[in-house]
Amino acid sequence: MTQSVVVQVGQCGNQVGCRFWDLALREHAHVNKRGLYDEALSSFFRNVDPRKSDGGACCVGGRIQHLKARAVLIDMEEGVVHGILQGPLREVFDSAQLLTDVSGSGNNWAVGNLTYGSAYRDSIVNKLRKAAEHCDCLQCFFLIHSMGGGTGSGLGTRVLSLLEEEFPDVCRIVTAMYPSAEDDVITSPYNSVLAMRELTEHADCVLPVENQSLVDIVNKISLMSHDAKPGCVLKKESTVTSGQGGVSPTERPFDAMNNIVANLLLNITSSSRFDGSLNMDLNEIANNLVPFPRLHYLVPSLTPLYTLADVNIPTRRLDQMFSDAFSKEHQLIRADPKHSLYLACALMVRGNVQVSDLRRNIERLRPSLPFVSWNQEGWKTGLCSVPPVGHAHSLLALANNTCVKPTFMELRDRFTKLYKKKAHLHHYLHVDGMEQSAFSEALSSLSALIEEYHHLDATKARLIPDAPRLSIAR
Repeated sequence: MTQSVVVQVGQCGNQVGCRFWDLALREHAHVNKRGLYDEALSSFFRNVDPRKSDGGACCVGGRIQHLKARAVLIDMEEGVVHGILQGPLREVFDSAQLLTDVSGSGNNWAVGNLTYGSAYRDSIVNKLRKAAEHCDCLQCFFLIHSMGGGTGSGLGTRVLSLLEEEFPDVCRIVTAMYPSAEDDVITSPYNSVLAMRELTEHADCVLPVENQSLVDIVNKISLMSHDAKPGCVLKKESTVTSGQGGVSPTERPFDAMNNIVANLLLNITSSSRFDGSLNMDLNEIANNLVPFPRLHYLVPSLTPLYTLADVNIPTRRLDQMFSDAFSKEHQLIRADPKHSLYLACALMVRGNVQVSDLRRNIERLRPSLPFVSWNQEGWKTGLCSVPPVGHAHSLLALANNTCVKPTFMELRDRFTKLYKKKAHLHHYLHVDGMEQSAFSEALSSLSALIEEYHHLDATKARLIPDAPRLSIAR
């Protein structure tokens, strides 16, 4: 069994990451009734015996002693990490996994990437190496951070480059939270575009998640609490609307949004944590979905978006679940993939689903999903036998699709409005090592990425539709 390490950077990255650990522990507790440290747990948790003087890890097959997450937590403000150490997950982490400062990055990519990135480089590398040494077969680094703030965008992407430098053969999958147009960080367009260049150059796969899409999804779920129909009610203190069991015992504004991203991570890691008839190796995601190295932005969609513990509604039929995964309402960025071009698509299914069910639904949906002409069979499928808690089945779709282009164009427009006026630029240029050329190079990198997607989109008009069936003359 392989292992993976989660690296969570900044306030958002740590809040989402810790929600993932909380839900993962609940999921394993639901499945693992015997209290044994099995291979499923070993993929993301170490089993440490505190009675051993060297704090040595216990072998797979023994009793669970003391679980430690395979994680590194980094933040240049100590508030969130301090809250974790005071909360219900405090026993899952130890000080060797944590790196904090007190002053923060001031919503400035340059401070996070250059100032803190240089000051803490050796400490970060040491913690990453320590986490890697605890793995028998390290397969993947999951990096979680936001794009709008200074620590997430700046230090997060500095960590990404260090991962490539220190572990070039280990897969790097990034979950990046993109700010909405109404974001309260004025400099978020600068931070996001500067970070985009690093993601394009150094990541193997990026799962972009838009804050606005999460807000829309949470609002839609919340409406169920006001629905008069019987059997369609949002439960109070649910895992969607409440922070119970997470980092904090009290509800916070972003808890519901963090839960959705945490469920995305639960689903993408399910094949690594549990057995299945058609398990998908994490390395296979990049190998099968990324035909060109820069075009590695995979649009995630998730169904269901809530758990049965949250919403008392009838379970979706299996075929309807597949249809939902390709609808706008279930995408974690505001996009409609059906009206753009697919380069490839992965379907990661959990629960009692047969290969024949997968094939039937792919054939049913194929006519409405335009694929590039040279990869009409660009499907990758995975079946994990263990469903999410409270569900018969679930589906995560990862689409390499040109529908990300409008999101990137909107981000470029917001960047350009500020940059034309050189607004707030002095805050960045005062940082040691930051040059104005970094802005123009980041803008050029994003524009080149958009142009690559545009060229692919242009081929859609040349796709030859299926020949019409011959009709029999009467």
